[in-house]
Amino acid sequence: MDLLQVKGNRIVNARGKAVRLRGTCIGGWMNMENFIDGYPGAVHAQREALIREIGVEKTTVFFERFLDHFFTEADVKFLRACGANVIRIPVNYRHFEDDAKPFAYKDEGFARLDRTLGWCRRHGLYVIIDLHAVQGYQNPDWHSDNATNYSLFWQHPHFQDRFVALWEAFARRYRGQGVVAGYNVMNEPVTSLGSNNRTPYTAQPETDWAALNGIYARVVKAIRAIDPDHIVFLEGDHYSSLFQGLEAPFAPNLVYSSHNYMGAGLGPGAYPGPGRDKRRVAAEFRGCEGAVFTRRHRVPLWVGEFGAVFNGPAAEIPDRLRGLDDQITAMEATGAHWTTWTYKDVGVMGMATFKPDSAYMRTIRPVFEAKRRLQAEGWGWLAPSAMGDIAGAMHRLVADELGDPAIGVDGYRWHLNKVALCTYVAGILQTPFARCFRGMSEARLDRTMQSLRFENCSINAGQVAVLKRHFKRPA
Repeated sequence: MDLLQVKGNRIVNARGKAVRLRGTCIGGWMNMENFIDGYPGAVHAQREALIREIGVEKTTVFFERFLDHFFTEADVKFLRACGANVIRIPVNYRHFEDDAKPFAYKDEGFARLDRTLGWCRRHGLYVIIDLHAVQGYQNPDWHSDNATNYSLFWQHPHFQDRFVALWEAFARRYRGQGVVAGYNVMNEPVTSLGSNNRTPYTAQPETDWAALNGIYARVVKAIRAIDPDHIVFLEGDHYSSLFQGLEAPFAPNLVYSSHNYMGAGLGPGAYPGPGRDKRRVAAEFRGCEGAVFTRRHRVPLWVGEFGAVFNGPAAEIPDRLRGLDDQITAMEATGAHWTTWTYKDVGVMGMATFKPDSAYMRTIRPVFEAKRRLQAEGWGWLAPSAMGDIAGAMHRLVADELGDPAIGVDGYRWHLNKVALCTYVAGILQTPFARCFRGMSEARLDRTMQSLRFENCSINAGQVAVLKRHFKRPA
């Protein structure tokens, strides 16, 4: 496979022919996420709960068999048959380095990634390596494997040094490998306020552009000293939405990445509908900061994440599909590259989903349903619940007590949900989740995790049909 390069505002192959990257993200695999995989809270804390309940050896089996079965060569073949030409693989630094042994790298994490690159090379599928969970947490959310709500990365040189050194290790290992489209050095950075992404007293994020520009310049320089050829993908601040303070492109082979989740795909409600239609979707995308920044500097834009949710009312699924279709159409009209979020999950956004009657879903169902009723998750729940009503009353009490007209109830709601429900309640649920697997033999754990294999999953035919039409467009 050709090493891809940036020429002006295009990505090209070795013959100078334009390549349009279109594909999906393999979320929930080498960086597990609660709403994708069904467990509560942050994955490192869930691992600790499993160790307490079923022991170290069986916990190791639990995670190894999960990784073995969740993504295999069959998934690669399916995606390539659909017409995708790229996958983005989110990875957690913990697969490659332990906090107790900084700068000492784990062969098993690289070996798993190497094996996947081999499948992708065989079937002609490019890979973008995405460091999704960074040492010290680059944002305060579950998807950086953060159980604290605070980001420590931006204040601590130790974490920054480890981040750069890990990318040097990736660059040494993968330089010259054409199957690697490039390095997505950091998923969804959030620099504002240094620790938390906002407080109710800040209507707009207080982005630390000096910190973000500084770490980008440092990591690109470190990668380029080892691997001068691969594309480096840089995301905007505040969950890849803000670009106005980023420095102009400062090195060759840079692509900029925004994440563009829109109401058309996320719902709830009808689409098209009031304030939502194809024209507005196109205008919103063209006006987003990532699109404006890349047009101004004539560099490629890659929409690294966007998508639609399908766990709401069944009657609204056609609306979500129309919204997804219109959003991709808007991106295609601007020449943007894109990868959907996400490929496989418990039934929220995936092209492939775990079957509800599978061994895995039957095993976790009591905690899975409790998590839904308690709204102990930051993403993916559309149905109202009694806990939502209680939380809403608490938000209003706080707002009324403080009486600050500059702060809407939404500011309190966001924080209270995050701390009380998605952190505290989710943490309580981790022990019951671990107990779902008590008494299982290693063989039974393996059989349970086989539920995640491609051949044992359901296919979201409507979503796949929409994506196939766009995957197969000419570049």
